Formats: sequence, structure tokens, C-alpha cells
Amino acid sequence: MKKLYDELSYKVSEATTRKYSTSFSLGIKALSPKLRPAIYAIYGYVRLADEIVDSFHGYKQEELLKHFEQQTAQALEEKISLNPILQSFQETVHHYQIEPSLIDTFLKSMSMDLSKVSYNSELYKEYILGSAEVVGLMCLHVFVEGNKKEFEALKPYAMKLGSAFQKINFLRDLKDDYHILGRTYFPNIDLSSFDNLTKANIETEIGEEFKEALIGIKKLPATSRFGVFLAYKYYWSLFNKIKQTPAQKILNARIRIPDSKKLMLMMSSYIDYKMARI
Repeated sequence: MKKLYDELSYKVSEATTRKYSTSFSLGIKALSPKLRPAIYAIYGYVRLADEIVDSFHGYKQEELLKHFEQQTAQALEEKISLNPILQSFQETVHHYQIEPSLIDTFLKSMSMDLSKVSYNSELYKEYILGSAEVVGLMCLHVFVEGNKKEFEALKPYAMKLGSAFQKINFLRDLKDDYHILGRTYFPNIDLSSFDNLTKANIETEIGEEFKEALIGIKKLPATSRFGVFLAYKYYWSLFNKIKQTPAQKILNARIRIPDSKKLMLMMSSYIDYKMARI
């Protein structure tokens, strides 16, 4: 029965999420059970593409990504894939009517990671759009369960949240991106002279996006509001830790939130949610 294969496919995406991200796993657990499989499917798909460009060194990454793009197109057209992650993803795309343009934009940003791009302001915005904002929009399709009017109303906030998350990731991963992968995403910044003032300017931008994103979180359906708020709280905590860390340390160490702190954040966020503070 195909139903068994579909169930297995979603389980593979869930296992992928759990393996790679404890924070997002906690956030997804806080969603309504009916929404979780689709969000696992989106995360699993995005993670697979990330692995191709970030981890598969020594292999033909460009060919692997191209093949992944072709497999994606084939899965979406035929509505079936022998790759379990692609299978759960294509099911989610069709069920929640996720626009193919969002997937294309995401894959374009992934391809940018395969070459040494000198990011100016325009390319920086393009990369964040594809690597983060459209992923937020894919998830938003699931959160509103196909309600196009709600989707359009919440779209700007979802994009701000995705952008804020990605910029925090850039700061968190600055050491590996710069020293190991040779990437510099922030435009017009020389990381060889990265200082606290430069870091503070980036943080101001992120703070403004967080403020706008929270407005949208409060407007989400009850089935997704707490889960998204929990992810917001996790990144807000990470953001505050980064703000308290000197620029030179950011360049030489990856900032983390311990799992014990994540559980405390989950409990405090739940209290805020139940007391209608969001």
C-alpha cells in the first residue's frame, strides 16, 4: 500500500529534522499534530539541499545539486519519488498548494553557495530571499492551510522572520563560513577587520526585523502560533547571546544555546502563550 510508503517518507523527514536541529524539532513539536508532517517535509528537503552545498566536499557538488533540482522537478510533475524526503516534500507542496516559484528561488540561492560570490547589497538580499524568506513562505502555506487571503496578509511578516533567522545564522556561523567555507555574506564588510561597531549595525537591522515579525506571529492561526513563537524565542535568546559576545570571539567560536536552556525557553514561552501575552 502506498500509504505505508507515504508514512515512511514523512518519518524519514522527521528523523532528518531531529538529527540536524533540536531547536526546530522543539518548535515543530509545539505545532498542531496535523501540521507537523508537512513542516518536517519542508525542513527535510531544505536540509538535504544545504548538505549538498555545505558538507559534500570532495564530491561533484554542482552536479549533485543539478541532479537534486531535476529530481525535485520530476517528483513534483509525477507526484511520486523513490527518495523519501522528496516524496514527503512533493506531497506537501501539492496538498498545501505551495508555489513552484518559491522552490525555484530557494534552489537558486543554494547554487550561489557553490561559488565564491562577492556579495553586494543586491545579491545579499537575493540570497536571503531564496535561502530563508521563501522557506518561511513555504511553511506559511502550511500554517494557514491553503487560505490564500490569510497567506497574503501574513506574507510580509513571515519574510521578516525568515530574514532575521538567517542573519542570526550568518553571525552564529561566521567562523565556519569565513575560515572553512570561504564565504562572506554581509555586503561591504571586510571580515579581516570585523569589529564591534560593524557587528552592532547588523544587530540593529536584525532587531527591527524581529519587531515586525512578532506582529505577524500574533496573527497566526492557533494551530501554529505557539510553535512559531517558540522558534522566535529560541532565536531571540541566541541573538541576545551573540549581542553580548565580542566581534572577535564571534569570528573564532560558534555561539550555541545549550539543550537545557532550550527546554527552559520552551516552558517560559508556553507560560507567555497561555497567559495571552502573544
